[in-house]
Amino acid sequence: MKTDLIQEAQALLNATPDSSAGTRRRTALKLALGAGYAASVMPIQAQTAIKTSAEGLTAGDVMINVNGHPMPAYRAMPAGKKNLPVVLVLSEIFGVHEYIADTARRFAKAGYMAIAPELFDRQGDAQSYGEMAKLMAEVISKVPDAQVMGDLDACVRWAGENGGNPDKLGVTGFCWGGRQTWLYAAHNPRVKAGVAWYGRLVGQSTELTPKHPVDIGAALHAPVLGLYGGADTGIPLDTVDKMKVVLAQGTPAAKASTFVVYPDAPHAFHADYRPSFRQAAAEDGWKRALAWMAQHGVA
Repeated sequence: MKTDLIQEAQALLNATPDSSAGTRRRTALKLALGAGYAASVMPIQAQTAIKTSAEGLTAGDVMINVNGHPMPAYRAMPAGKKNLPVVLVLSEIFGVHEYIADTARRFAKAGYMAIAPELFDRQGDAQSYGEMAKLMAEVISKVPDAQVMGDLDACVRWAGENGGNPDKLGVTGFCWGGRQTWLYAAHNPRVKAGVAWYGRLVGQSTELTPKHPVDIGAALHAPVLGLYGGADTGIPLDTVDKMKVVLAQGTPAAKASTFVVYPDAPHAFHADYRPSFRQAAAEDGWKRALAWMAQHGVA
C-alpha cells in the first residue's frame, strides 16, 4: 500500500509544480503549517480556471449521517427540483476543495444532484496538510475501502431523502476517487454507470485495501468509462490492458465498460487548477462522461 501511495504521490507532484491561491473553506495560512515539501506543491489551494456559478442551484455544505457519524459533503442540484438523477463525485487525495465543488456544480447545471463527500473525514483533514508525505502517511493510507463503500451508501440514502432518485445513480471520481469509482460500481447494484478519471487499477493487497479494480472488474454491476492519459507516469498503460482483459471476461456490465486513452495527456489532465490540465482532453472527457451517464440511464 505504501509503495502504491508513493507512486501516486510522485505522479501528482510531477504534475503539480505550483498552485494558485484561494480555497473554498481552508486558508493559505493553514498550509504554511506543513513542513518538508513547500506548500506550493500541494494543489489543495485549488483556484479553478473554470468558474461555475451557483445561480439557479441549491449548493453548499451538508452533513450526512453515517451510522451516527456526521460526514461533511458538498451538494449541488438544480434549485426547486425533485426526483433528480444522482451522481457521486469522488475527490482526489486532497479532499473536497474548490475544484471538486466546482465539478459538482457542473453536474448540477447538467440536471443532476451531485454529492461530493469528505471521504477522509475520520482519518484527518486532507486540506490542512502542507507536506505530501505526511498527508499520505497520516490520512490517505489509513482510509479503509470498506469505510468508503459505506460512506457512499450513506450518500445514496441521503440523496433519496433530499430530492434525489437513487434509481438513477452514477459515480465518478478523479485519481484516488477514480479507483474508488471502479470499486463502487462493483459494490452497489443500484449504480447505473461510472466514469473513472485516471484511477489506479492495480496495487498491493492489504487489510485496508484488500482488492483493486483489476481484482473486481469482472463483477461490475454497472459499466464504467475509464478516462486515462497516455503520458501518465503513475499509471502504466499495461495496467489498462490488464483491466481490459478482466472486463472482457466479466458480467454484461463489465463487458460494456470501455477506456478512452488520450495519448499525450498526463495524470490529472482534467484538473483545471494545475499545470497538468489539458483542455482538449478535459473537454472531450467531460462530454463523454455526460453522454455515458445518459446512455446508461442516469440522466
